[in-house]
Amino acid sequence: MIGASIFALCCWLRFEPGIGEWVTELDLQVFYIGLYILILGAIIMMVVAFIGCLSALQENSLTLFVYIVTQALGFVVAIVGSAVLLEYSTRNSAMQPLIRESMRRLIINSHYDKAQYTLAMIQENVGCCGADGPHDYISLQHPLPTTCRDTVTGNPFFHGCVDELTWFFEEKTAWVTGLAMIVALIHVINAVLGLVLIQALKKEEDEAEAYRR
Repeated sequence: MIGASIFALCCWLRFEPGIGEWVTELDLQVFYIGLYILILGAIIMMVVAFIGCLSALQENSLTLFVYIVTQALGFVVAIVGSAVLLEYSTRNSAMQPLIRESMRRLIINSHYDKAQYTLAMIQENVGCCGADGPHDYISLQHPLPTTCRDTVTGNPFFHGCVDELTWFFEEKTAWVTGLAMIVALIHVINAVLGLVLIQALKKEEDEAEAYRR
């Protein structure tokens, strides 16, 4: 169930049109790497559930070893996927310099229609101005557009788009990474239980062999 939830959430984040448009316009495709890894982890978890049922029914040491190995693999994938996703979706992460570079490039090229449209879309929808604030336009010697201003007060938005977009992505990925951490813990518990079951089977086999003698 948790694996299916992670799979569904990751697919939603990957194919949600609003997020996809911002990722494309700001060249943030690295955001998807963590999602792809977690999608793989979710698939592994669903496969592991089947292997677990099979090994429990057969009570076979070999299938239990396969089960433990897949649990270890699932644990690694969940941890790595979460780490990569957080690295490209949280404050003070590797994502912020990428957003800053893209925003400054859009401001420099704002005399072109496409760049102007992208800036307007981001700044109006998110409620931000420039990369780190209105001073970006001043430092780059460009006029402050109306999309940088609050429609009610007329004042420029205080926060830059780097912070606002990072908060947006951080909020979207919080649930996914939280579930992935729960999954990683479940993988550890299942692997330990698998080892305990192997020891129990081995002890049972030894007792049966001793009884036959």
